[in-house]
Amino acid sequence: MKELSQCALGVQGSTTLAIDAMFKSMRARGEDVIGFAAGEPDFNTPEHIKQAGRQAIEDNFTRYTPTAGILPLREAVCQRLKEDCGLSYEPNQIVVASGAKSAVFAAIQVLANPGDEIILPAPYWVSYYELIQMAGAIPVVVETTEETGFKMTPEALKAAVTGKTKALILNNPSNPTGAVYTKAELEALASVCVEQDLYVVADEIYYRLIYGDMIFTSFASLGEAVKERTILINGVSKSYAMTGWRLGYAAAPEQIITLMTNYLSHAASAPSSISQKAAVEALIGSQEPIEEMRQAFESRRDFFVERLNQIEGVSCQKPDGAFYIMMNCCELFGRHLHGKLIEMVDDFAEVFLSVGKVAVVPGTGFGAPNYIRWSYATDLDSIREGLNRLEAFLK
Repeated sequence: MKELSQCALGVQGSTTLAIDAMFKSMRARGEDVIGFAAGEPDFNTPEHIKQAGRQAIEDNFTRYTPTAGILPLREAVCQRLKEDCGLSYEPNQIVVASGAKSAVFAAIQVLANPGDEIILPAPYWVSYYELIQMAGAIPVVVETTEETGFKMTPEALKAAVTGKTKALILNNPSNPTGAVYTKAELEALASVCVEQDLYVVADEIYYRLIYGDMIFTSFASLGEAVKERTILINGVSKSYAMTGWRLGYAAAPEQIITLMTNYLSHAASAPSSISQKAAVEALIGSQEPIEEMRQAFESRRDFFVERLNQIEGVSCQKPDGAFYIMMNCCELFGRHLHGKLIEMVDDFAEVFLSVGKVAVVPGTGFGAPNYIRWSYATDLDSIREGLNRLEAFLK
């Protein structure tokens, strides 16, 4: 038989989803396992949003919609971006997609020609690297460290630029680190992007989940020269606990949005009509449930960081956003744990799941080979038990 696509053969499956699937399979078999792998709020979708979805079904709003999304939804996106980020967009500068991941996929496909380079700060969300390669482009990874708060400096960004560089992907707040850039830090990066004529895919899906005294700044708000080269990615999955509704969106100059819409018209068409109606209510209805969830996440974060840093052999920083912790595992390398030599974080994650009965994600898929990602998007009792199991496991 003839050879399959080289592009498809080179795509790696999502590490996060693979670990989560293993966890759910073990739980289905009756094993006492706790999961910290998936980036998914444990809260239910707020009732007024669910009711909007039910009403859409009752109203028989169950047919195809325009690829870019229904006009009330695109208007709601414009309203929310204006109120939350001070950004002015028109509905023809908005396209909705089946999840923010689909919007990122379409954005990269529209921006990149084969051989173009796209700068990607590490640690990065696992899908970015693969999505860049799927477009025939080249991921140029820029390492960050705990010392810099897992944030890329303008000097590092500029050093990575070549004649082939097309764009930067900037995830703020970050999955997997929870890092949040200050306005001054973003302005410094934006200056380089304008100077070097780079597009920016600004994934801000966690922008409502900010903690402490940190203030969120949208990248596109840093001036017209920045806005015109920014494809802003967002959605309702994280802030509104709507991961299964699969509804994301992008905001960008009209030409880019038109091309993304054309691409999605063939690749996926519009998201579910029912999800779109629910998303309208999410964006323009009561925002109080978001603050309740945000406060719960912040309390969990505080407990998690304090407790984990009490455990010998591991450590973590306190993140300013999202709902992830990056656990530093450097002190574990070379040790034997429950009969297995820990040479890399994948070894740790494997034996921790099989013996410790806790599912976490190795950082190798995030470009962070010395770290394990924990998601604290779960209840406090599970967090407490998971960390107790970690301490017992390491002893």
